[in-house]
Amino acid sequence: MSLSAIILFAHGSRDPLWRAPMEAVAARIAAAHPERPVACAYLELCSPSLPEAAAQLVAQGAAQVTVVPMFLGTGKHAREDLPVLVQALRSAHPATQFHVQQAIGEDPRMTALMADIACESPAGR
Repeated sequence: MSLSAIILFAHGSRDPLWRAPMEAVAARIAAAHPERPVACAYLELCSPSLPEAAAQLVAQGAAQVTVVPMFLGTGKHAREDLPVLVQALRSAHPATQFHVQQAIGEDPRMTALMADIACESPAGR
C-alpha cells in the first residue's frame, strides 16, 4: 500500500494569526486520518513553501500527494502559479504522483456551508 499525503496550499501572510485556520484544518485531518500525512504550504510571505512541504512528505514515504488549493475561487494563483509549481514538483519527485484538487471554495459543500454560516443569527453562534 502506498502512502497518500495531503498539502493544504494557501497564499500566505506575514501575520502569524492568519495561519491558525489553515493549521486547524491540518490538525483536524491528522486527528481523523492519522494514516495520511498532512502539511500546510504557502505561496509567499511565510513557510514552508510548496516545494519544502512536498519534499518533507516525499521523505516520509509519500507516493501520492494531493494538493488542496485553500482559495475561495480559482484566481491567478490557482490558475497560473500553482500549475507551474506542481510541474516543478513532478520534475523534482518523478516517483511521486501529484494531484491538484479544485479550489476549496468551489466545492458545492463549501459553498453551502458558507451560505449557512452567513445566514446564522448572531444568537445562533
